[in-house]
Amino acid sequence: MQTGAKAAAAIAVLEDMFEAKRPAKVALKAWGRASRYAGARDRAYVSGLVLDALRHKTAISAAMGSNDARALVIGTLGRIWGQKAEDIDAEFEQSEHAPEPLTQEEKTGLQADISDAPDYVQANVPEWLWPHFERTFGKNSLVEAQSLNTRASVDLRLNALKRPATDSLKAVSKIGGQGLDWLSTAARIPAPSADTRSGHVQSLPGFAKGWLEVQDVGSQFVTLCTGIGSGSQVLDYCAGGGGKSLALAQQMQNKGQVFAYDRDGRRLVPIHARLKRAGVRNVQVRDPRDDNPLGDLTGKMDAVFIDAPCTGTGTWRRHPDAKWRLREGQLQVRMSEQDQVLRQAAPFVRSGGMMFYVTCSFLCEENQDRVDAFLSEHDEFERLSVGEVAKAGGLLNEAGQLVLEKCLTAAGDLRMSPHSAQTDGFYMAALRRIK
Repeated sequence: MQTGAKAAAAIAVLEDMFEAKRPAKVALKAWGRASRYAGARDRAYVSGLVLDALRHKTAISAAMGSNDARALVIGTLGRIWGQKAEDIDAEFEQSEHAPEPLTQEEKTGLQADISDAPDYVQANVPEWLWPHFERTFGKNSLVEAQSLNTRASVDLRLNALKRPATDSLKAVSKIGGQGLDWLSTAARIPAPSADTRSGHVQSLPGFAKGWLEVQDVGSQFVTLCTGIGSGSQVLDYCAGGGGKSLALAQQMQNKGQVFAYDRDGRRLVPIHARLKRAGVRNVQVRDPRDDNPLGDLTGKMDAVFIDAPCTGTGTWRRHPDAKWRLREGQLQVRMSEQDQVLRQAAPFVRSGGMMFYVTCSFLCEENQDRVDAFLSEHDEFERLSVGEVAKAGGLLNEAGQLVLEKCLTAAGDLRMSPHSAQTDGFYMAALRRIK
């Protein structure tokens, strides 16, 4: 496909999203099915153009004077990808399937200065949500929000239950994977350029053999910071597809027991195949359809891990359309669900045991507010510093400990972000049962 035709395709995908209110993934998939002629690089280009337009939507709209699909695509080509107006026009002229040539207003928009625009515009955050960001990040709000507008790497967990991490890293290096000094069981494939697809991890022989799992480095790090080790009895209360259950099994060296549970049994469906492929033997899946599926675990768990339902603001690099679909009412629903899972999970912690509350959100309302509310009603728990818990657990290396210290809040909770740690956004609080 010629460049102009790919720009037209991106405009069509965005129009489909806006008119049908479809997620980007669905709209891109529909375009791909209808465009069998498009090669892998064409699809990568169109996808990258659509997602970058969504990442920078408010800033582009402010500069271009319009938020329609055409303005977003042209604004992305010029303002984000750095193409000159005359080059864009030249590319459009080469294909009969390209958009119409740029208007003078559009050319002016490509050069517009929006440095005096409100912070939420420059941050590319919905206006209603901006005060929440300011509450979380204070004077660093703009730079933190802008870091969410970058492309995300592909992160991998190297499954030491199947293969030494050094061997798996060699396999991943064939598609650009690189090791991390602060997380020895992780590898990272840098974010691709506009017309390049990420290395296809699933095509590696090691993936089929269970040596590798796709998992954000932040997610891996949070799990290690719990300090949960070999022989522990652990309840993964919101296990979903099992990503953190598998990570826990690895750091526990397949010893002890992880009970994987989710109130929505449909979310647990992928876990069985993943456990088998990864060589995990110490995870027991509890079906929510069973009668009292967790009754025998009450008061017996060394640790309860809660990966709570949330707005997912920390994942906007990967899912930029999600921020434009989020509504204030949804935040209220998530807060209610978070209060509920904390109350429901607490009885399973033994005296002296730990409960870890985790979200992939930045918002105080979903994080420390929920923990504070829980502690105000449950004096049998106390908050511990994640830094002290991780240090006692001994699972982080020296470089990892330095990353952790940089990401601790004043209350001792963990908060990671693309800006502070080059990961997705994650929050974790550590609570100990004292009676």
